[in-house]
Amino acid sequence: MIATRTLRRARILIVGCGDVGLRCVAQLRERPDRARVFALMRRPEREQALRAAGAVPVRGDLDARASLARLAGLASTVLHLAPPQKSGDDDLRTRRLIAALTARRRAAARPALAGISSPALRPALRPNYRRASGRVACFGPCAIVPERTRRLRRAQRKHLTLVYASTTGVYGDCGGARIDETRAVQPANARAVRRVSAERLLRRATARGALNATIARIPGIYAANRLPLARLEKRTPALVERDDVYTSHIHADDLATILLRLATHGRPARTIHACDDSELKMGEYFDRVADAFGLARAPRVSRAQAEQALDPVLLSFMRESRRLANKRLKRELRVRLRYPDVDAFLRTLPPHP
Repeated sequence: MIATRTLRRARILIVGCGDVGLRCVAQLRERPDRARVFALMRRPEREQALRAAGAVPVRGDLDARASLARLAGLASTVLHLAPPQKSGDDDLRTRRLIAALTARRRAAARPALAGISSPALRPALRPNYRRASGRVACFGPCAIVPERTRRLRRAQRKHLTLVYASTTGVYGDCGGARIDETRAVQPANARAVRRVSAERLLRRATARGALNATIARIPGIYAANRLPLARLEKRTPALVERDDVYTSHIHADDLATILLRLATHGRPARTIHACDDSELKMGEYFDRVADAFGLARAPRVSRAQAEQALDPVLLSFMRESRRLANKRLKRELRVRLRYPDVDAFLRTLPPHP
């Protein structure tokens, strides 16, 4: 009985199990069904931390396709939280992951099929008898004929759900306009170009029936350990009001909730804005964090001054202004955010002198 229950437990694979991934693991452990969670691990030194969090480490590297062979059939739900590689226009990591997850599995590898419901597999695993040269030949699970293999693969694909963590940077600069998920993408930097590539790869895989992918476009993530305190302490300047840009935010715990909700209620090839209700300019956000921690506010400079003084990577975020609508998040997923805006989180912090 215990072994049967173990096999029936949902199996979830997290690819890119960093801060947000570990928050997903923590939320999954609180659920009564207690899904079995696997985490793709590239560096051996992370094994202890992943096991302590409650995940089963799986060795693999998205930059080495051969190391991903064991992922096929490992889980019926995949959270793809890993960023693309640092160069090129095509997201090769997502391409390799799709290939590994949808690869033909060995029919004899029954334990790897635990994430798929047994009724869907019964026609595929039922022994097939046929006469050949006057003798009866049996082609059971260890030697399934091509038609049975195709049924098996269809059952696998039907149950393979992938949630991809993309970025709102795919929109480029929107001039501060309020946009929804129907806005055409117009990436303005190489990072966003690779994210668009990943989204297109996943949509194509969904269209051909290889998997069911949903996409979360994510803005700036914040949490108690992800606040711009170091920037404020260094007195890194922000833009003056007339040159400042709108930014959107989401708390890391709320993001984990959204990703897990997408895994069960997301529509195939659907895009969702994983953002809260905040509509702050970047300088306003820094000011509110500074006030909450009793720090001096960031000095303000013009855009021309910022172009000369700031790092190019930081400047790239100061060139894009947009406000995100999250109606799909609330209407389709019915997610109730723990922190509806940045102020709701800052109010939970202890007072600072």
